[in-house]
Amino acid sequence: MSPEEAGAAAPIRREPGWRDLLAGANLVRSLALAGGAGLHATNLYVSTTILPSVVRDIGGLAYYAWNTTVFVVASILGSAVASRLLARLGARAAYAIAAAIFAAGSLLCAAAPAMATMLVGRFVQGLGGGLLLALPYALIRTTFAEPLWPRAMALFSGVWGIATLLGPTIGGIFAELGNWRAAFWSLAPATAALTLAAVFVLPRRKGGAPAPPLPGRQLALLTAAVLAASASSVAGRSAWSAGGLLLAVTLVAAVITAESRARHRLLPRGAFRITKPLGALYLMSALLAMTVTCTEIFVPLFLQELRGLSPLEAGYLAALMSVGWTVGAIVTSSLHEGRLILVLRGAALLSVVSMAALAVLLPGQGGGGWVALTPLCIARVAGGAGVGIAYPHLSASILRVAPADEAEIAGSSIMTVQLCATAFGASLAGVTVNLAGLGDGPEGVAGAARWLFVVFALGPALCLMIAWGWRQPAER
Repeated sequence: MSPEEAGAAAPIRREPGWRDLLAGANLVRSLALAGGAGLHATNLYVSTTILPSVVRDIGGLAYYAWNTTVFVVASILGSAVASRLLARLGARAAYAIAAAIFAAGSLLCAAAPAMATMLVGRFVQGLGGGLLLALPYALIRTTFAEPLWPRAMALFSGVWGIATLLGPTIGGIFAELGNWRAAFWSLAPATAALTLAAVFVLPRRKGGAPAPPLPGRQLALLTAAVLAASASSVAGRSAWSAGGLLLAVTLVAAVITAESRARHRLLPRGAFRITKPLGALYLMSALLAMTVTCTEIFVPLFLQELRGLSPLEAGYLAALMSVGWTVGAIVTSSLHEGRLILVLRGAALLSVVSMAALAVLLPGQGGGGWVALTPLCIARVAGGAGVGIAYPHLSASILRVAPADEAEIAGSSIMTVQLCATAFGASLAGVTVNLAGLGDGPEGVAGAARWLFVVFALGPALCLMIAWGWRQPAER
């Protein structure tokens, strides 16, 4: 046979695409893995939407940001436990336990008579949510072929897009009916459905595998750092806020030192070396994610106080960033990995422009009409799209360059890093708006809105600087 005939007879190979991820057995696996992230995301938007109604009913405005911080601190602990729980019990039992913990926290939030009880419920809820969020990422490497990793990451981002429709709707309707507690009760059916999926769809693990010990010292120091930063956000005085942030930075330095010397790590080797590819990837993913997850906390409050919107309307507008994140992730998930640097530069630039526009538009004059709100909506979608464009490729690159013997840690650490960024970012957001005068009437709220977006524009600006002088990361 001639070379020409041999070439003609050879089968044509194509790059794996969406239909490979969403067909046959991969479809079932994808839906099961995405379900946990979907439940976590829906709860996030339900809680964000109803929180102004909660503080009006049971008080605790000074602890507004703590609802997110406490939830995220517990989620960090849950995400750190995820790979160990998976190794010990398997996917089926791990998902069922995570859903049960999440349900218990939701019921406690629904029954909360005061903010202290609400924060306890949010902690329990966050512990289960962290497990539900980290387990899919820990399973991606072993569930799908490597060319499908960016699309699997984009699918998980797509679940957040669905949550942007469900969460504000559920939270907004119940808030307008004056029954915010029912919003937490409404999560029970979805939690039950996820538990059934875990039992009947995911594989059973025969026998317990030896799970590596938890990095207890690092987790304790990290939790203390987040709580110190959170305390600074409600201190109400500049000196105390500065002291809390300084203590938090000191504890983070202690985490890095402990991690470098530990036998059992929280993150893969090299994760804190930002001059190396793995460390730079982690840093950029954290800074970009903060622009969405941390500014969304206060947007419903700003829109209701400054523009006179209803809880439902404010909830939907607050979720527009996540809509942009979802669209950006799905549309650009098929881009070749060789274009990573250009993707990161464009994404960071778009995020900077969005934050700057929101700093001007949100506290400005214009009321709550849709004509006045359209530029604000465009800026929020663009800001989310900037993060969505970059995030699947950043996450897939982390899996590629992480040490091969720390594959499961690398998978679950993606969400651990994002959750840590959200926790510290929520504390920074709380400090910013409180020092800017959040509780000082309409003018104070407007100043808080302006300074919030100015401060959080610094993150993507730093990402732009890193990406501009960075080379394509090599695989391990």
